[in-house]
This record gives sequence, structure tokens and C-alpha cells, in this order.
Amino acid sequence: MSALLRVENLRKCYGDEQVLQSVSFSLDRGETKVVVGPSGTGKSTLLHCINQLTLPDAGTVWLADEEITRHGTSLDRIRARIGFVFQSFNLFAHLTALGNVRLGPMWVKRIGKPEATQLALRELARVGLESKADSYPFELSGGQQQRVSIARALAMNPELILFDEPTSALDPELIGDVLNVMLELSSNRMTMLVVSHEMGFARAVADEILFMAGGRIVEQGSPDLLLDAPQNPRTRSFLARLSVLEGAHQ
Repeated sequence: MSALLRVENLRKCYGDEQVLQSVSFSLDRGETKVVVGPSGTGKSTLLHCINQLTLPDAGTVWLADEEITRHGTSLDRIRARIGFVFQSFNLFAHLTALGNVRLGPMWVKRIGKPEATQLALRELARVGLESKADSYPFELSGGQQQRVSIARALAMNPELILFDEPTSALDPELIGDVLNVMLELSSNRMTMLVVSHEMGFARAVADEILFMAGGRIVEQGSPDLLLDAPQNPRTRSFLARLSVLEGAHQ
């Protein structure tokens, strides 16, 4: 199977701080990979560099056979092919759920309003929110807002969706609805790269888990191998701390 996404020797610095250090991996069509690791280790920066929200200092990103880090690449074309679900939802407050979801197809893909409306309603129904089409973000719970943002990404019919800690801003009782939508997408072979701290979700959904520390991928493998028998000391230390925290909250 040919890789849909290839990241090769990606580097990013902020001043003297090396946030990404020669990060390389690939993602096949229909595959879900979950990126885990301590805070501040470059996971979100990695996603931002892939989608060109942040420009890398070195390295390349390929989507199928196109190098999307090449100077002059159309950002609109990148955003049409790669969806992005943010930690903080990033919905337009002055637009309804319907308005938020149909905006991309109308402005980026130049789809007419009637067709974009039908497309948006279909994607809202896909995430269980067709009845909230006329609601504004302030009228929705955090979990509902995040599901609208997933519908917004899906409305562009992307080849790949990036998820940047999509549940970290949610109350615990709202997390399940969002994860269930993502589990269904994965089971339908949507290609996804997910930054998450939800280890149960990672185990259930990931074809492979990437563990990042210090701006590098220090270990990667299947959920069973990486979560149950990690080889790298930094991975073992991270998972041990998570187990202690989870035990303290039970």
C-alpha cells in the first residue's frame, strides 16, 4: 500500500528551542496513527507543519505524490485535501453550525450555497447534530462544538484529517460522544493522524502509535506493543506516570 502522507526529516525551531528534530514517518491510506507523549514535545507543532499552518525550517511533507512544503504550493488546495480539527474548536461565533460547516465548501471549493447546504446537513447528521443546524456555537456544549468542527472538516471531503488533542478542552462526560464519532470514522477507513492523551482511545483505534519526546519520535509500534511492552525508557516512564495519574482519579 502506497503512503498517503510522508513526513521526512521535519525540523522546527522557535529561537534556540528545537521543537521538532528530524521527525520522519509515513501514513497509509485508510490508516489511523495516534501521536502521544508529554506536553511541550512538539506534537501540535508537527500537525501545524503538516497542514502548513506553521512553516517548518527544514524537511519535506508529501501528500501522495505532491510535496506540499514546496514553495508556491496552493494553501487552499492543501486545506481542501487535509482537514484539521483543533483542540479549541475554532468555530465562527457569528455563524450557526450549518453556516460553519458549509463555509469551506462554498469559499474554497466554490460550491453553490444550495448544494453546500445539503452537504453540510449530511455531515452534521453524520456526527449526530442535524437537529442543531440552526444553533450558534454559544448554544452548544463543548462536545457538540467539537462535533461541528469534525463535520466542518468532513464537508471538504479530505483525503486526511489531523486531530489536535480534540478532547482535551472537554468535560469528561462530553468526551465519549466525540471519541465515538472518531471511532466510526476510523472503522470506515478515514485516514487520520491524531494527537491525543486518551490511551484507551489510542489502543482501540490506532493502527500504530508514535511516542514523541524532546521533539523526536523515540518509539513507534502497534498499540499492544507500545502500550504493553514499550522498549524505550522514556516511553516506559511516560506510561508509568499516566498509570499513576489514572489510578489517582479512579
